Parts: sequence; C-alpha cells; structure tokens
Amino acid sequence: MTVLLLFLTGILAGSFGALLGLGGGLIVVPVLTMLFHLPIHTAIGVSVVGVIATSTGAALVHVRRGQADLRLGMLLELATTVGAVTGAVMVEFISARVLYLLFAAMLLYNAYSMYRRGEGSEVAAAGLNQANGTGSGGNDINKGGVDSYTVRNIPQGFSLASVAGILSGLLGVGGGIIKIPVMYLLMGVPLKVATVTSNFMIGITAAASGFVYFMNGRIVPPVAVPVALGIFIGAVVGAWANTVVPAKSLKRIFVFVILYVAVQMIVKGAGV
Repeated sequence: MTVLLLFLTGILAGSFGALLGLGGGLIVVPVLTMLFHLPIHTAIGVSVVGVIATSTGAALVHVRRGQADLRLGMLLELATTVGAVTGAVMVEFISARVLYLLFAAMLLYNAYSMYRRGEGSEVAAAGLNQANGTGSGGNDINKGGVDSYTVRNIPQGFSLASVAGILSGLLGVGGGIIKIPVMYLLMGVPLKVATVTSNFMIGITAAASGFVYFMNGRIVPPVAVPVALGIFIGAVVGAWANTVVPAKSLKRIFVFVILYVAVQMIVKGAGV
C-alpha cells in the first residue's frame, strides 16, 4: 500500500510539475517529509533520483535535435558538478531545521516566480520551468527562431554555475532558476538555447550529487524507485495535459498551496 502511495505521489508531482512549470522535487520533498514522515535528508535524496529520471529523456531529445549548446553546457557542467557534490556533502553537516527553512525559501521564491509568470516575466517562467527538470523548453530552435550569438562573461557565468550546483545538491532541485538567467542575462545566450542547455545539464548534475547521497545511505530504493517512476510517468501525462488543460486558474490555486506548504516547512524548521 505504501509503495502505491509513493508511486501516486510521484505521478502527482510529475504531472503538476509539467502542467504548472514546477519542479517535481518542490512537491516530493514536502510530501515525503510531512505525510510520510521521512527525514528531510532522505527526502532530498529521493528527489535527486526523480530529477535524473525526468530530465534524462528530455535531454536526449534536445541533444539529438541539436537544440542545446553542448560546448557551453559541458563547460558550465564542470562547475555545477563540483557544486552539486559540494552541496550533497554539505547536507550531512546541516541540521534538518536549517534545511526546512532553506526549502521554504525555495518554495516562496517559486511562488513568486509563478506570480511573475502570470505577469509575463519570460526569464522567471523559463527558470521555474527548468527548476527541477520537468520543463520542455527550447522549441523550434532549429527552425530559424534563434540568431547566432557570442557567449560572453564566461568566468562570471562559471562561478555562478557552481552556485546553481550547490543549490541542486543541497535541496534536490535542478538549479535552472539560477543557470537560465545567468546564461540568458549575463552570458548572452538566447533564452530558448539557455533553457534547453540547462535541461541537458540537470541530469548530469543530479547524478553527481545522487552518488554522494547514495554513498551516505540517503537514497532508499524502496522509496526512490516508485517515486521516480511516478514522476517520470506524471511528467509525460502533465506535458500532454498542458496542451489541452487550461492551467491559468490552476497556477493561481497552486501559488496558495505552495505558500501553505512553505509556512508548514517554516514551522517545522522553527521547531514550533
């Protein structure tokens, strides 16, 4: 029965993530900690597995279509991988209370990003959509929609990519919220290319931190496997439903849901 509930949790996280542009981990971690009473360190490890499962397939499609900037992605991946491993190691030295508060801050930022997306913020929308590897991004790049470009500010972008990696390893999210604006606003990469390149990087980043979580015993297969399978299936369903289901009202409702969950995480972090 528990396995079925975990599988359904994954489907819910994956489908809503794809439908609303949320990362699945932003749903999985609170559910596993609040309803299944898993330690937050373990819940984050499970979320990392979900990131790998949802981003790998999409990344393969985008790479095959030539939609990602592979040279830039592999360069920045050096920084994000080191950052992800660093974040995963840091988790072991950070108390559960602090992690609850950090995750609550991430939820609040995503609620704000969803609100801004309703106001038409393109960069916030893309960053949120790729935050945990559930977005599809990068459409029509090979159809003349993107002009040639020159990557600039590489040292600064490299440094900030390491910050995105730390965030990914620390909280079990994809880090696209940082990587996409950095590539788009700082490095001069077209938004579509930045989005797809970020998605290409997410799976590798999560695999690096996932190895550390596994070695530390934070990835429990009986929990991680049904959740990851559910997220993968849910992401496919949500991506399809996104074309036929009007999500505007769902986004507004979900903002309040995220805010409620963020408050609960703050309460847990404060030990109230």
